[in-house]
Amino acid sequence: MLMYYTNFISSPEGYFHTIICNNEEFRTTAIGHDLHYIAWDTPPKQHPISLTMKDFDKMVNSSAPFARKFAKDDPVLDKIDQELLGRTHRFAPGAWCVGETDNGSDPCSVRGDHLVFSPGPGAKRLQELLRTLLSEEFRKQQCL
Repeated sequence: MLMYYTNFISSPEGYFHTIICNNEEFRTTAIGHDLHYIAWDTPPKQHPISLTMKDFDKMVNSSAPFARKFAKDDPVLDKIDQELLGRTHRFAPGAWCVGETDNGSDPCSVRGDHLVFSPGPGAKRLQELLRTLLSEEFRKQQCL
């Protein structure tokens, strides 16, 4: 197995899955999803395509909390900041941002407890994705 994957283009992407799916003890623990939205050419090339505005709705509807790949300064990055993160040209706010947002001021200029976790608007999408990935029906189909 090691010799085969030594000459493989992306060995980390298949090695551990192959070992797990061929082991009775771990076969039912595999989940074939890396929590990323990635778009590929047809047929797939070595690297994924760069996501653009036309991919935005599919990306959001996938419920994946991460996505790749993006071209530098693509307008879709600003749309993600504005519509999903609610924050343009700044870090995404957390529950520790307790300042006012009046007059466009930065709520993170006043910090609260950094240990407080408060789910954002995408939490329900992520919860549904995780529920699906952990379901018995999904797991049964992973190592066929």
